[in-house]
Amino acid sequence: MFKLESLVRPNIRAMKPYSSARDEFQGEARVMLDANENSLGSAGPSQFNRYPDPLQREVKQALAPLKGVAAEQIFLGNGSDEAIDLLVRLTCVPGHDHILILPPTYGMYEVAANLNDVGIERIALTADFQISQDSVNQILASEAKLVFLCSPNNPTGNLLHADAVEQILRGFRGLVIVDEAYADFADAPSWTTRLAEFPNLVVLQTFSKAWGLAGLRLGMAFASPEIIGYLNKIKPPYNVSEVTQRHALQALQAAAHFEELRHTLLRGRAWLAERLPAVPIVEHVFPSDANFLLTRFKPDATAVYNYLLGKGIVVRNRTTQPGCAGTLRLTVGTPEENEQLLEALQEYRPS
Repeated sequence: MFKLESLVRPNIRAMKPYSSARDEFQGEARVMLDANENSLGSAGPSQFNRYPDPLQREVKQALAPLKGVAAEQIFLGNGSDEAIDLLVRLTCVPGHDHILILPPTYGMYEVAANLNDVGIERIALTADFQISQDSVNQILASEAKLVFLCSPNNPTGNLLHADAVEQILRGFRGLVIVDEAYADFADAPSWTTRLAEFPNLVVLQTFSKAWGLAGLRLGMAFASPEIIGYLNKIKPPYNVSEVTQRHALQALQAAAHFEELRHTLLRGRAWLAERLPAVPIVEHVFPSDANFLLTRFKPDATAVYNYLLGKGIVVRNRTTQPGCAGTLRLTVGTPEENEQLLEALQEYRPS
């Protein structure tokens, strides 16, 4: 039986969290002299001289019905990277515990582990970037505190098969982190719909991709209220700024525009996926459930990358990632940017 207390570091279970002025008093008052703020106003806009809501209650209330969860099941952070770091720190004793990752995958899992002096166990995905049954068995036998499953995966773009993820959720002894940064581009239900079924499940999402708010740095984690309570316990007091909270609320009120952006990007992905295979230097375009296409080039992907740079077009070179030799990751852009990319690739001539 899953018991969160057995995963959480003993010192964190016992620690008393920092109590900010805005934790101790919530609401409005005529005279606010509790938080050592500058009551005269700001050097910039005067409305930012007060500390923000440390638990982002208004944003969570607006987000909860959109995601089909309770507000108590939502953590908001400075990008998804903050949630990744906090989950490692919550469960892993430095120099003792380890996490599990499935390369090729998002690089911040490894960075967070290294930063916190936590070991890394690697179980590679298959040639088509899926989890084999043998890998599932290895994961279930692992003593890792966390396993990170990126789905749709970065840099490969594909969803991981749901049956493999479910097997891991049912049998893994630690927390299962399903990173859904690109889920808005996938034709599959979010794992947030299964939170009640799996107490060891944490789902990560972001405002950076389909919402088009990468500059705000706002990430989401969805989990049981118990897990969210621990993340709130160890996060910095005011980890999401007032500016970010206000912009997020405005975005949530503009869901129709969000859908317009999402569908435009999906059309762009289909347009590129149809045309790229006809380009002579393209060897293979991998199927994608994200807003990018991992593409294998011949004879030299790095030469293509440098050529595109010379044309003022920046893509991501993924040739050094496990299983990704000869590949570039091509983000779907505006229709005009997609056309410029395709035209440049068609004009390339190997030296």
